[in-house]
Amino acid sequence: MIDWLKEASIQAVSRQLKLSWNAIDGIMQRAVKRGLSRRAALSPKQIGIDETAFKKRHDYVTIISDHVEGVVLHVGQDRRKSDLKAWYESLSEAQRSAIESVSMDMWPAFINATLESLPYAENKIAFDKFHVAKYLGDAVDKVRRQEHKALMAQGYEDLKGSKYDWLYNPSNMPRKQQAQFKVLRDSALKTARAWAIKELAMSLWHYVSKTWARKGWKQWLSWAVRSRLEPIKKVAKTIKAHLWGILNAIVLKVSNGPAEGLNSRIKMIKVRSRGFRNKERFANAIYFHLGGLDLYPERVIR
Repeated sequence: MIDWLKEASIQAVSRQLKLSWNAIDGIMQRAVKRGLSRRAALSPKQIGIDETAFKKRHDYVTIISDHVEGVVLHVGQDRRKSDLKAWYESLSEAQRSAIESVSMDMWPAFINATLESLPYAENKIAFDKFHVAKYLGDAVDKVRRQEHKALMAQGYEDLKGSKYDWLYNPSNMPRKQQAQFKVLRDSALKTARAWAIKELAMSLWHYVSKTWARKGWKQWLSWAVRSRLEPIKKVAKTIKAHLWGILNAIVLKVSNGPAEGLNSRIKMIKVRSRGFRNKERFANAIYFHLGGLDLYPERVIR
């Protein structure tokens, strides 16, 4: 039954084996309970904290994962500070001290809970490169929309149909599209300037020294603030306030990429199950598939 559940949803297994949904769900719950009770004392060194949607309307659960082992350590019932602090408090002092890096986005609850719970957390919190890229990509798109509207009012269609050109990596474009985009990005358009600012920021993650990285980012901040592009200036303000965590990510060479990979797999679990009625069953499914647990009864040798 456990092997079947690893391959298909409870509903599908129920149809094939002609057992009730509740009976199969009970087997899954007991398997997860067994696995969690057998789990060795946690000793994660690099962890990631991310959120995934449970339902629409900003209803989330928090996923804490081990980047080295690639497994889910904890599923929080929400994304509040208190829930994350409770997980940290479940660890011993030695376990908390052993954590070397914590990758996350810039959600204040995650930041504050970690700062209050881990020793030297200000040197361990690493703000994810891909979230910074998303903020900047959204800012470029806002500049494009504003400029496109203004140009269309004057009868110009320079930016028409170019939305995704500004978001894609030019090296991944077909040759013809690259040539067309080169004309746009070399123009005097505001969107081209916003895109250049974003691209420079994405090139600042190669540093080894925190001192040199800080100098590079401060030069970038100076350009962004003087750009006279409000969406870019707004993101620059956010980056300036969180620069310490960006510098940690650069020096520690960590990102939330592994957590994002797990998040994609969680979404697949949710789609395959056609959603969940409550967060307990959602968490149970996540632990079952992604917790790296020993799920089988005691006498079963795999």
